[in-house]
Amino acid sequence: MKVEASDPDKTMEYKNKITELVNELVQIQNEFFELFGVNDIYSNSKIFEIIIANELHHNLIPGHSGSRNGRDENRDEYEYKHYKETSSNHTWTFNDFSDTTIEKLNSVKAVVFAHINDLCDKPFMDWCFIVPGELISKYLKEKTIKIINKRKMINVSPHQIEKELDIKKNSFESNLRGGYDKWLNRILVITKQIEKIAKVKDILTSNKCWELLIAIKLGHKVLTEQAAHDAIDDEGNYYEYKVSKTFSWNFQDISDNVLNKYLKDKAIILAVVDKQKFEIVKIYKALPKLVVSRLREKLKEKFKRFAVQGKELRRLQVSLSIRDLEKIDAIEIL
Repeated sequence: MKVEASDPDKTMEYKNKITELVNELVQIQNEFFELFGVNDIYSNSKIFEIIIANELHHNLIPGHSGSRNGRDENRDEYEYKHYKETSSNHTWTFNDFSDTTIEKLNSVKAVVFAHINDLCDKPFMDWCFIVPGELISKYLKEKTIKIINKRKMINVSPHQIEKELDIKKNSFESNLRGGYDKWLNRILVITKQIEKIAKVKDILTSNKCWELLIAIKLGHKVLTEQAAHDAIDDEGNYYEYKVSKTFSWNFQDISDNVLNKYLKDKAIILAVVDKQKFEIVKIYKALPKLVVSRLREKLKEKFKRFAVQGKELRRLQVSLSIRDLEKIDAIEIL
């Protein structure tokens, strides 16, 4: 794939416009943190938690994975699960579950299983199921007994909730109901502008927003979420981006197919970002063959370590740390 070479004037105009809009997002995040104690609202689909909390008149609980998501006026806590209408998987997924995580659902008032209508300019929760924590905990405990996949993953469908748990669907007309309206409106308008200029979708999912900022720094074009690679340059070379808040980059589900895909990239980009200040701290690049070799080495070490401990490796996942940078001949480029 070859992309058309960039015109310098248009490139500068593009960067300036994106930077201007990103600065507006930074201001919103600062306001949001000051008022609600919640930051990093543009990564890991956090925006959809805000949409759900807004619709249900909940207060967000600061934090990401491992923490509860919302709290009602009685200070009862809720966990949120969501999927989008445009998602290929129209079920809610519990990843890497354990007896402990399922048991902990007993301590929440309810789990909100939300459907996000993202077919419009401003995504909103148009319906959801609100399932008592004790009920969903008991249900999952029974359903996971026969689960044998290594990932310890289970999907829950709308049909299961309606037919097996006898829970009725709650419907909503829009997301303009709660205390986060003002910020949601501004965020959604600005991100749509960015997506239009950058010609990329869903920048509020995963680390796509950060990938866009890194691509601008490096003169790359970020690719869509479904693409096999993260970015491409004017010469048609592909790149894999890894973004972290620390000097440790996580590589998940690194099967042979995934590792071989990395070998088709010109470079692996390892970035460190400050999500609260909304800044790129460092960027390194490394040759894919050296990165893949080190990943295979660390994965092999992990298999041996787990075997000695009598444990099963449930997920092909390792991290590269700051100590690995020298081993993969990483070059600091920012």
